[in-house]
Amino acid sequence: MISKFEKLSMSQLGRPTIEDTRLSVKNPIILVLENIRSAFNVGSIFRTADAFNIQEVLLCGYTAFPPHKEIAKTALGATESVVWQHFKTTQDCLSYLHTKNIPLIAVEQVKESVMLNQFQFNKQTTAAFVFGNEVVGVEQSTLNFCSGCIEIPQFGSKHSLNVGIAAGIVIWHLLNL
Repeated sequence: MISKFEKLSMSQLGRPTIEDTRLSVKNPIILVLENIRSAFNVGSIFRTADAFNIQEVLLCGYTAFPPHKEIAKTALGATESVVWQHFKTTQDCLSYLHTKNIPLIAVEQVKESVMLNQFQFNKQTTAAFVFGNEVVGVEQSTLNFCSGCIEIPQFGSKHSLNVGIAAGIVIWHLLNL
């Protein structure tokens, strides 16, 4: 049987270069990663940030940062195309965002959270979205600085998603409103 589906080569995909990607106009989303334990998750989020041309990734606390073998394994070079910064503490990151007047929105299950499918995002204004630790989520001290919280609707018995998967779902939804 002959298939009408033929895989495209890298040259046929017409992807921009790393430098072109770094210099391109970005989508107004900043990802804040607070104390992410797994460097593989961090690498996955870098790759997703590249795929969606995200403005910046901010790595806080003990979140691994490049150069790092496990990040490189899942990021597949995205640490070169995505703008990123590491902050020793989340508070340092929050201060940085505050000086730029960038609103902070946690992705967390809290009282008064807004379901992602009901969240209104203005693509003309930059916003920062906080993703927390794989076990404890976003710290309460960080939630205290947030102007909003969004939650991904879930329908099974588990009450959480892998942080890399959650980041992909949130970004996809925000850019496709």
